[in-house]
Amino acid sequence: MPLSWAFFASILLALAGYLLGRSRALAAAGSDIRQLHSRPIYHGAMVGLSALLPALLVIILASFLRMTGAIPAEAGPVIGLIALGAAVAGLGWAVTRIETGYQARNMVERIVMGLLILCSLIAIATTAGIVLSMLFESGRFFQMYDWTRFFFGTEWTPRFQGNSELGILPLLWGTLYISLIALLVSVPIGLYAAIYMSEYAGKRLRSIAKPAIEILAGIPTIVYGLFALVTVGPMLRDYFAQPMGLGNSGSSVLTAGLVMGIMLIPFVSSLSDDIINAVPQSLRDGALGLGSTQSETIRKVVLPAALPGIVGAVLLAASRAIGETMIVVLGAGAAARMGLNPFEAMTTITVKIVSQLTGDSDFNSPETLVAFALGLTLFVITLGLNVVALYIVRKYREQYE
Repeated sequence: MPLSWAFFASILLALAGYLLGRSRALAAAGSDIRQLHSRPIYHGAMVGLSALLPALLVIILASFLRMTGAIPAEAGPVIGLIALGAAVAGLGWAVTRIETGYQARNMVERIVMGLLILCSLIAIATTAGIVLSMLFESGRFFQMYDWTRFFFGTEWTPRFQGNSELGILPLLWGTLYISLIALLVSVPIGLYAAIYMSEYAGKRLRSIAKPAIEILAGIPTIVYGLFALVTVGPMLRDYFAQPMGLGNSGSSVLTAGLVMGIMLIPFVSSLSDDIINAVPQSLRDGALGLGSTQSETIRKVVLPAALPGIVGAVLLAASRAIGETMIVVLGAGAAARMGLNPFEAMTTITVKIVSQLTGDSDFNSPETLVAFALGLTLFVITLGLNVVALYIVRKYREQYE
């Protein structure tokens, strides 16, 4: 039996086991259901889980052994039969346990707790695996390429024939420059929108405006990239760059920064709105009672009280901007350079990671392995921003919750 068939058969057995366990529990209780230690649904859930979990364990274990080569791929039908047998055995064992004093609820809660712990461990192990793989491949890169040339080099010219210059500074400059423009666009607009929605707008307008702004967060980044490529880039080139003699390219830092800033507006506005609303009303009432106007109350009481949370929201938006790829690919170009002209094309770390790993890459060359060093550098930067943001947000919550 193929593993897929065994999997679906186990699910059907679990559903049948749930109905069977529930009906047998009701039958065991007779006319007085209060004689049961646990409600009938827990007995049904216990039987269903007893049928499903052993089969899943067999399938997962067998899949892992097949990936490692410990068992041949032709063993799939046999493993399917074993998984199905485990499901039947688990179902039969659980059905025989049903009686009025059986603590099915406690057993189900223990199993659910175990599954929650397992999911947490999988998430932690996945993160650790990603970091370790990046560290390992970055270590291989630095064995082939001098780390001082990588971290302090100002030229990025990868050549797969050899003699490459792989300095990260032009990419880091492009990443920070575009992210800065994006934040200059998103932070004022998002913050002012949050202040208006939380302090001035009525309930009806707020119920419409806030979801409308948050729609921006649901638009795919490739759509933002096309918007930058087709609309924003040519407009900036025709109306600003060419008349002022600053460039003639539709791909520029300003194009990517503006569009990325639009994308980040809901991140700033939504988080800031929640944080401003969390400021105790007693602070506002006290300021108004002392004769302050509403604008003075906002500037001198509400915003200072909400500042730690707002700073955390801005840092989270910054980490999102640093990791953005598609908008930069379509809006900023691919030129690795260091300059101040916002109408010039530049690129970022994420774009170069994609370009270095695209195609038939040889993972024994520094031109390919540099992608992992770039990724590790980006990971450290965004991790630092997230740690600072979470620290600030946690401190804010401790103050007002």
